[in-house]
Amino acid sequence: MSVSVVRACVRDGGGGSPTAVLEDGPYDDEERRRVPEAAGTSHAVFVSPAPGPDGPPVFTLRFFTSEGELPSCGHGTVAALGHLAARAGTTGTHRMALRVAGRTFPGRAVRKGPYVGVDFTYGPVVLRRPDPAESALVLPALGLDRPALGAEPRVASVGRPRLLVPVDSPAALAALSPDMGRLRAACDRFGFLGCYVYAAPSPSGRVAARMFAPSIGVPEDIANANSTACLAAHLGELGIREIHVDMGGSLGSPATIRAWSSGPEVRLGGDVLVPPPGPLT
Repeated sequence: MSVSVVRACVRDGGGGSPTAVLEDGPYDDEERRRVPEAAGTSHAVFVSPAPGPDGPPVFTLRFFTSEGELPSCGHGTVAALGHLAARAGTTGTHRMALRVAGRTFPGRAVRKGPYVGVDFTYGPVVLRRPDPAESALVLPALGLDRPALGAEPRVASVGRPRLLVPVDSPAALAALSPDMGRLRAACDRFGFLGCYVYAAPSPSGRVAARMFAPSIGVPEDIANANSTACLAAHLGELGIREIHVDMGGSLGSPATIRAWSSGPEVRLGGDVLVPPPGPLT
């Protein structure tokens, strides 16, 4: 295998979420599942060309962690767009269509030297209030109780549900230290991908967030774009149409994800650093 470890959603030219991106081949799912660990990343994206009508090229994306396949992955999609633009070998704007779990949506990548700015349209996002039993089991595993929350949580999904949990301040967010075993058991019980905890947006739409997903083998994610899409849809209902979400600081790899909401549809974006591919043993 030849793999490119793309840094998705970098902030100020550094940090980002290392993501293994490679051309798909005659691999079985067990081999695909082993790639993230071998590459030193939390996720791997497998890219293959797909037939489509005349127009922008179409690519199928599949996403894996060490636990198995995911139906979708936002920062993996960001990484794949950057990889495909770099593979084209020319600067400027590249447009393509991405096929994920039976859905096809447009993507765009603007390449400038080693960096690529990408965005894609994603949705719809489905939102609901959590059941009392869900909050009662999940929040204590995060180390939270209801009086500490600045607003009500939401269950949100772009293919698999996760719990969006607000806290009062960035300081409260930074202080979180979840019980990962307890959190995984609670998320597994309700079928949650994980918990996306965020502080209230600033007047300019800047948000600090952390994503805990032990159920997919990722105790904390450096950048989680799908959950950012979910948050953008939720905040869009409150009149906040654009957000810039900062993640990864607690892991020493700062990342920023951009999102624009227009109802249940959300556009996601980020900056990507794409190194040359190398062999994966």
